[in-house]
Amino acid sequence: MADTARAWPSYDELLAQTEGPPGSAWRTFGDGDQLGTVNFMTPDRVVAGAGLVRRGRVFNLDYPVNAFEPFPSGTRHPATLHRFANNPQHRDDYLDSFYLQSSSQIDALRHIGDPRFGFYGGASGEEIDAGPRDLGIQHWAQHGIVGRGVLLDVQRDSVSRGSPLDPREGRAITVDDLEATAEAQGTSLEGVDILLVRTGWAGYYLSLDTDARRRANQTLASPGLAQSEEVVRWLWDHRVALVAADNVGVEAIPVIASDFVQDGQDVPVKGVDHNGMLHRPLISLLGMALGELWALDELAEDCAADGVHEFLLVASPLNLVGGAGSPANALAIK
Repeated sequence: MADTARAWPSYDELLAQTEGPPGSAWRTFGDGDQLGTVNFMTPDRVVAGAGLVRRGRVFNLDYPVNAFEPFPSGTRHPATLHRFANNPQHRDDYLDSFYLQSSSQIDALRHIGDPRFGFYGGASGEEIDAGPRDLGIQHWAQHGIVGRGVLLDVQRDSVSRGSPLDPREGRAITVDDLEATAEAQGTSLEGVDILLVRTGWAGYYLSLDTDARRRANQTLASPGLAQSEEVVRWLWDHRVALVAADNVGVEAIPVIASDFVQDGQDVPVKGVDHNGMLHRPLISLLGMALGELWALDELAEDCAADGVHEFLLVASPLNLVGGAGSPANALAIK
């Protein structure tokens, strides 16, 4: 458990430290740490988040399983629900082809490694495969993800400014954009445990028919966080434990003017090319939890109506030993 009295290092201090790769938090939470930034969610932060419940209104932040079919990456396929009965008054069921990151989900720390430094804490891919408990989603499930959630409705704010985010384009959301949205909403960014960024992408994609989705996937693009050191610094220095968005990768797709491109990296034969993506510095170096494809539209409407963009947020990933990700099972409570 993190020490609430401890003064955590700034991101610039992490860049200068020599006990791990520059910009890494591998020694910040102690040797062998399995929680990463979820360590920021201390009991006092949970109590503070619980104090935000005023109306008892609950918002489900998960889209249905199979909602995003065909899946944009092409490497995750729809789950099949099988039902059976042992007698006329009994029903049971099971899933085949259940990709744990195919709808609203959270990336575990074993999801992405850095080609130069390895996975969070310095583990190699071989060590991750040999030790199936290491960096698995079960550690966050057992700790719990509970705290003050803040919604930054960048899409709504950009519309009000006359420059709406186009869900078909990979526009980068900068720190200036995040802070401008917070100011327009009257939202304090102090004490943020879970940051939700609404881009409008998920609602757009789900509005398309199957053929239109297939066409969109051929040149996949979505607005999202800029691949900049400034964004990484801002998230860490605000002690964000989990950052989630309603798009396919939290960050902008495709990669735009990234500060994190590594020269000489081969393009993968299959799947997403993570070179230049925020996933590498955020997950493998800082140990930050990322949530993708979260359902934010209903919550955003309510926040716009009452002017309150903060709430208690509870997410309960599957207690699956060694899981690289999980459905978010997330609720916002106002």
